[in-house]
This record gives sequence, structure tokens and C-alpha cells, in this order.
Amino acid sequence: MTDLIDFSPAVRRLATLLAGVTDAQLTARTPCTEYTVGDLIDHIDNFAQAFTAAATKDFGDQTTAAPAPGAANLGPDWRTRVPARLEALAAAWAEPTAWDGDTQAGGVTLPAAVMGRFALDEVVVHGWDLARATDQPFTCDQPSLDVLEPLVTPQPNGDPSGPFGPAVPIPADAPQLDRVIAYTGRDPRWTAA
Repeated sequence: MTDLIDFSPAVRRLATLLAGVTDAQLTARTPCTEYTVGDLIDHIDNFAQAFTAAATKDFGDQTTAAPAPGAANLGPDWRTRVPARLEALAAAWAEPTAWDGDTQAGGVTLPAAVMGRFALDEVVVHGWDLARATDQPFTCDQPSLDVLEPLVTPQPNGDPSGPFGPAVPIPADAPQLDRVIAYTGRDPRWTAA
């Protein structure tokens, strides 16, 4: 069994960011060029459900395909529903059995110990996306950064796009958060302005 990874700090940070989103910002652009803020929030809602199901090994529609996100799917209760689903995600991955065996999300099957790291990546990186798009400050706890950096660091002689898209060039001595963000194909200097 792998050491448990605590999702709680990253989930709390993302919930705080969600609370700071205004209705007027839902149509704003994000560092994910294909998403508006509303689309990004729907994606967060979707991945929270999918990775919770992956942790509990509850395979079905939630884990077999990633639905296309859209702000029109949010509904009037998104401000309470999405943070609650993120809390459920953190609770599911707090269970030791979540990290055992293989599991599935987005139609991909991986060892649960790897899938859990991808789930944390979704929380942290899309938290950064949301913070940048809505002009909110972003911080990340050190243990999460330490888990994510080896996951997202491009491998020599590997697929240059990796699972995240082409890495953005960044100095080797850049802050760790900037490296994590750049390795996932985002420019750490991106702003909504």
C-alpha cells in the first residue's frame, strides 16, 4: 500500500476559490483556452465525481468517459454542490483501500496509487487555473507540490506532450509551483488581463 496523500488542503483551497467566483466571471476566459470559468467549474464538478468513484472502485458512467464540460450544466446549486463533491473526493482518497489495486477514471485504468496522484493534480492545477482566471491569490501546500512535481515533470525521451500537453519552458530554479504549472502546459505568468 502506498502512503496516503492528504487532499484536504488542496480541496479547501479550491472550495475557497469557488466561493470567490462572481456570476459575472462565469464567462471569463481561463488558462485552459477551451474553457470559460463556468466550463472549468463544471469540469471540476465532473472530475470530483469521477475521481471519487475511482477511489471507491464504483465503476460505471462516472469512470468510463469524461463528459464534455459546459457552464450550462452548472445549475443554480453549483456553489454548494461542487464544494461538497470536492469534500467527498478528499474523504474517499483518505481511505486506505482507495490506494489499493487498479482503478478507472475517464475511461483510463491505472494503479490506484497513480490515479490518486492524477486526482490531486486535477484539484491543484485547476485550482490555479480558477485563481488566475478570477484574479484570486493561489497557494499550494508543500506536500501536494512534492507529490505533483515528479508526476508532471517531462521525462527524457518520452512523449513531448505527455498527458498534460507540451511543457512551457521555465528556468530550472523557478519556484516549485511555477514548475508544476509549466510542466502541465500552462504559462505560470498567465493572467486574465
